[in-house]
This record gives sequence, structure tokens and C-alpha cells, in this order.
Amino acid sequence: MSYHIVVCAGIVPDPLQSLEPVMGPNGPGLKNEMMLPAVLDPWAGHALFEAAHLAAGHAGSRVWLASLAPKAKLQQVMMTVAQKVPFELVAIDGPASGFTDAAAAAAALADAIAAIPGLDRSKLLLFGGWESASRAAGATLQMIGERLAITDQFQGVDSLTIRPDGTFEILERIEGGRHQVSTCAGAPAVLGWATGHLHEPANNPQLGMTNMRTLMPSLQKARPAAVPMGGTFSAAAVPSQRRETRVVKDLSPDAIAEEIVEWIRQ
Repeated sequence: MSYHIVVCAGIVPDPLQSLEPVMGPNGPGLKNEMMLPAVLDPWAGHALFEAAHLAAGHAGSRVWLASLAPKAKLQQVMMTVAQKVPFELVAIDGPASGFTDAAAAAAALADAIAAIPGLDRSKLLLFGGWESASRAAGATLQMIGERLAITDQFQGVDSLTIRPDGTFEILERIEGGRHQVSTCAGAPAVLGWATGHLHEPANNPQLGMTNMRTLMPSLQKARPAAVPMGGTFSAAAVPSQRRETRVVKDLSPDAIAEEIVEWIRQ
């Protein structure tokens, strides 16, 4: 059994940076957004690692990474991601902001995926993040699946097991901190990954050089996508710091705990 796995992965600003929303000429965005260092969306990263692990265990499988992002920023991120796992890039030149319209982003990604040369829909597994550091809640991934006529969709996936008969056993997160086990007859299917169970692969410069041979041509051929911005906001501010210190001696641990609880309630 072999699979054609397409991972939908966006890029997001490094979470260690201070993000300040601003209203620009084209709608809402982030202050100095193009200057902020970017990383691969963490949830999409889990999906990519799971895809590469699955493909490595099934001869003949292929992995594509489809990303809608500014071409220059995407190239910077790919310099690092390319050293992690083998994949082929499907690049779309467009905004990666969290303010982009999810439906329009899904349409652009679905069209790009449908146009992948040699893609076998009967073997297609569409991977992505269950949530996102920019677009949130897996809404984009679900709409891509619908546009590609894939009705078997699973969200909050932590584990995927391929049975000998080709069916899938999928471990999904549900409410109340519990999991449910689902069974799928096989591809095509959409899987929105939570954290999975794999660690992040170590950097492999030799693998990075191999990937870059196909990544750079893909970036050069990236088609522009006119994805509109959606929503607005009235104001945004950094949370104010609050510090109230009081030095007290000979106070029991229970009394300290009661004071802390009372302070939180207030």
C-alpha cells in the first residue's frame, strides 16, 4: 500500500515576538509583519512529521507540503524545515496573516492541490493541524477537504494505525479529556492532527540540500493568490502587569493559600 499525502501548513510569526495588531490599507494585520521572523505553524509541523513517518513505512508513498504564504517569508522558513523530513513543496504566493479569510484560503489551497501532477485521489491523505497559530480551529483544512470531495474527516487526531487490510484506526480527542477510536475504510481522508506522538526530527543538512533542489523551483513558480482579509478590531493592548507584594512572617501555609485564593477571586 502506498499513499499520496498532502500536508497543508502555514507559516506564523515566531511566538517569542511581541505581536501588535494594526489596521492597514488592505485590512487588519500585524505591525511590522514582514520584519517578524517566521516559523512553521506548530500544529502543521506535527502533521508533517507524521506524514513523513507514514510515508517512510509504505514504499512508493509521496509527501507534499502545500503552503499559502508570502514567497520571501516561505523561503526563509523552508531553509530550516527542509532539513527535517523529505517532501515536495507546493507554494502559493499570498498573505499568511491570521486575518485572512479562511474560505478564500481554502479555495486557493484546494485548487493548488488538485493541480499537483501525478496526484492519485484514491491514495490521497490530506493532513494538517487540528488548530493553528494563525487561522485556528482547523476551519481551513475542513473546507479544503470539502472542496476536494473528501467526506471522511477526523479532527484532533493523536494516532493513525494502518491495519493489514488497508483500513485505518484513528485515535481522536473528544470533550472531557477523553479519546475515541474511529475506523476508516481507507483513503481518501482528511486528518487534522493534534500533537501526535512523534518528536521533532533532528536537522539533516544533507536532506536539506536534497529537498532544496525541488523547493527553489517550486518557490519560483509560486502562483499569486488574491486572498482577502476578513474581520476587524477596535483596539488592542499589551496586558498590564500587576504586582502586589506584602512581606509577612510566621504565617502558616494554609493561611497563605487562603489569602492567595481570596486574591484570585477578587
